[in-house]
Amino acid sequence: MRQASFPLRNLRGVLIVLIVSFHAFSAYIVSQPAETPPFDRAPYEWIAFPIVDSARWLGFDLYCAFQFLYLMQFMFLLSGLFVWQSLLRRGWRAYLFQRIVRLGIPFLLGTYVLMPLAYYASYRATAVDPSWSSFWSHWIELPVTATGPMWFLWFLTALNFAAVALYRLWPGSSALLTSPLVAQAKTNPGALFLAIVGVSAIAYVPLSAFYSPWKWVAFGPFEVQAAFAPQYVLYFLVGLAVGAYGYDRGLLDADGMLVRRWPLWAVGSFAAFLLWIIPTALVVKGVAASIPGLQLAGDLGLVIFAAATCFAMTAVFLRYAGGRWPVIDSISENAYAIYFFHYPIVLWLQLALLSADLPAVVKAPIVLLMALLLSWGASVMTNRAIANARLLADRAAASGPPSTPRGRVTESNLSE
Repeated sequence: MRQASFPLRNLRGVLIVLIVSFHAFSAYIVSQPAETPPFDRAPYEWIAFPIVDSARWLGFDLYCAFQFLYLMQFMFLLSGLFVWQSLLRRGWRAYLFQRIVRLGIPFLLGTYVLMPLAYYASYRATAVDPSWSSFWSHWIELPVTATGPMWFLWFLTALNFAAVALYRLWPGSSALLTSPLVAQAKTNPGALFLAIVGVSAIAYVPLSAFYSPWKWVAFGPFEVQAAFAPQYVLYFLVGLAVGAYGYDRGLLDADGMLVRRWPLWAVGSFAAFLLWIIPTALVVKGVAASIPGLQLAGDLGLVIFAAATCFAMTAVFLRYAGGRWPVIDSISENAYAIYFFHYPIVLWLQLALLSADLPAVVKAPIVLLMALLLSWGASVMTNRAIANARLLADRAAASGPPSTPRGRVTESNLSE
């Protein structure tokens, strides 16, 4: 593996840990409802607050808010990085088939098999009859489809389909993606940053008048955060363009200005968080009417913070994460399956600790550590089962009648 791949591998591993931590800590934030919302009562707030623990700590509110505002934008950016090179290497048909198998089918399995198991924990927290049969009778009568983290899979599948359409239908798309804005990011990352902030603001500010950042819209199982959806598309496209230009060129050049000025980006990220949280706190306290432009200031702070944090973390990892970190590397190798499996594990661990007489600062790390270990283990076992199934299939094919050999394209798990 090229040395340039290690920062991106390490970054992916850390992002998955942050996602698991966000879900693990969310049961212990002060801004949770007083108790777990009723399962059968609209607007079905248990989807957002599956487990509500009486043990809470304000620090988790700040931590979860920090992660909430940029983490999925960064996930879409990182997901887009490897799309174009994979399309060039595989061809659009093979790539599209691989995306359907890797994203589309797991979305269906996760939504209709894994998520009922996850939300059964939430049901048991308030149910008079906690049996599975009772839960299932309530579940199938719900007018909503709770997809949990599986929403990311369908939205990413749609974006991959759009990338294939761009690749297939627009012959000049490669030149468009490697625009001067992307090519000059090595020496002038600020221009790309300002472009991202400007487009994000144009998309987000009007929507924020109708949808809060935590407001979801859905059509059947296809859920997404209404206000954030355009940002997710934008960050995916940015990742697509940066990756098309090169994994160690432009913005990702280890000798570029982004890396050289990483302290400035890191400080700017935390400053931008203050630009969001101070106006937002004042709006929540009801003083927005007396201070004109307060909501707009908070909205602009949000889009600046998301972009600044993505740039800051990229800079820090390019600067300091150029070698192999064994634990994080293994987590990164299993990142997709950890994401797939972690949510039900988190909810059942939170449910198990409800009656434990422990402070939130003890419960939350226990949930995080156990959820990581168990979902990591589930990933390893799943990968081994798939590898064994492939081995048996290859042996069966080898023992059968000879067939015309076909080449197989392989690639690093980094691009999966």
